[in-house]
Amino acid sequence: MAAGGVGVPASGRGGAGPGAAPAPPAALGCPGGPLLSARHVAHLLFCSMMRSPGREPAPSDGEEASDSTPLLQGAWPAEGAPVCCSARYNLAVLAFFGFFVLYALRVNLSVALVDMVDSNTTSADNVTSKECAEHSAPVKILRSQTGKRYQWDAETQGWILGSFFYGYIVTQVPGGYIARKVGGKRLLGFGILGTAVFTLFTPIAADFGVGALVVLRALEGLGEGVTFPAMHAMWSSWAPPLERSKLLSISYAGAQLGTVVSLPLSGIICLYMNWTYVFYLFGIVGIIWFILWISLVSDTPETHMRISQYEKEYILSSLRNQLSSQKSVPWVPMLKSLPLWAIVVAHFSYNWTFYTLLTLLPTYMKEILRFNIQENGFLSALPYLGCWLCMILSGQAADNLRAKWNVSTVCVRRVFTLIGMIGPAVFLVAAGFIGCDYSLAVAFLTISTALGGFCSSGFSINHLDIAPSYAGILLGITNTFATIPGMAGPVIAKSLTPGNTIAEWQTVFCIAAAINVFGAIFFTLFAKGEVQNWALSDYHGHRN
Repeated sequence: MAAGGVGVPASGRGGAGPGAAPAPPAALGCPGGPLLSARHVAHLLFCSMMRSPGREPAPSDGEEASDSTPLLQGAWPAEGAPVCCSARYNLAVLAFFGFFVLYALRVNLSVALVDMVDSNTTSADNVTSKECAEHSAPVKILRSQTGKRYQWDAETQGWILGSFFYGYIVTQVPGGYIARKVGGKRLLGFGILGTAVFTLFTPIAADFGVGALVVLRALEGLGEGVTFPAMHAMWSSWAPPLERSKLLSISYAGAQLGTVVSLPLSGIICLYMNWTYVFYLFGIVGIIWFILWISLVSDTPETHMRISQYEKEYILSSLRNQLSSQKSVPWVPMLKSLPLWAIVVAHFSYNWTFYTLLTLLPTYMKEILRFNIQENGFLSALPYLGCWLCMILSGQAADNLRAKWNVSTVCVRRVFTLIGMIGPAVFLVAAGFIGCDYSLAVAFLTISTALGGFCSSGFSINHLDIAPSYAGILLGITNTFATIPGMAGPVIAKSLTPGNTIAEWQTVFCIAAAINVFGAIFFTLFAKGEVQNWALSDYHGHRN
């Protein structure tokens, strides 16, 4: 029977087995045991016909047959565990706002730094290409001059912005391990709280000097580093297999919307107030979110105070045959698992393009196309708005394909990864070869970033498919590798564009696109959609 399946007990009696969900009220019968209604009998017969002979647990991780259908066979219909006001979707919404705050805290410095630095210090560092005509006459914007200015050159600014990743990369795997031991609720909550508190101290650290600010940003990275592994660890206990794409895409889409809102909002705050208020505002919002998170969320359905009994049994029964009861972590078989390395390669490749665009897109717009995108908050945020929309839509589409169209999990993950990595590669290369057409460049770069949102239902959640019990640790491993592009990608891109010419930037875009294509192909060849043997206590393969 498929993982999470709930059906007629093997003994053939009418009583529900230990893994069965509670019978709906309409199916309750005489004291001898609950009877199935005609509706549910028909449902079970349909599920039985959907099974092909000999489709019970597969003996090997590598067999595609174990993932031939993701249907939760024999489970009660989905309407038995409603979405509206459910505990699992409340968790997704709170997580959405948590990652909204998280990314607002991450990217606000990149906007505030423009006002923190004396413009005369960096003007000599900038090399503007003359290949494209001036897009428009420079617009003088009267900014608030009350914030203190610092004499930081371009190299110093690079150290300040990059120091975040040196803390971020350290806590990925420890975050996943700790979340599995103590739960993800407090780890995620205190990770964001710590980042928010450190953000409040940013103006003070800047006054102390560059060293203090670099250390503070590294500490913020340490706090944020545990958040994604902790969230994955929580979803391993909360997300029914056929709702994973929806729930995770909702929760992680907050990161993109946080970028969309914080970029223009930070610019407005700097314009009408001063840069210090950027850190005060987002820091306070982070603290408010922490209070709500700690008050309303639980690590597991069993410990949730307000969850309905039926929803709790629905979640637990759907995950019963997918989780491991092992106390120790199977590090050796885990690190030997090719499906894990398929996710590592895809994650690394995707982030190479993502971080290249995130950090260098304003430079490309200003120095090559001769338009300062930082003066237009909407355009700077437009690519991430598109990515947010694609994340939400792809999550719905992926689970519908699995639940209603009976498409296998591995097929869905591969297709959505191909769309989310090949698509951006094509439009990224196109953006580099259209010359000085500003409108088309903005359109192509926006489409490139937006299509990347499909990966949220591809490799990004594949950790939960292959090893839900260790999903937090797996994400810590893949995100450790995926953080390297955030540190190395922009540096390499800068070294390839000393003269800021279109030809040099074409090289940067082609390298990023080639890495994306390689990652997509590698994932397609070696990814799996079923729980791996090493991730189960009884070492039997199961489908999801």
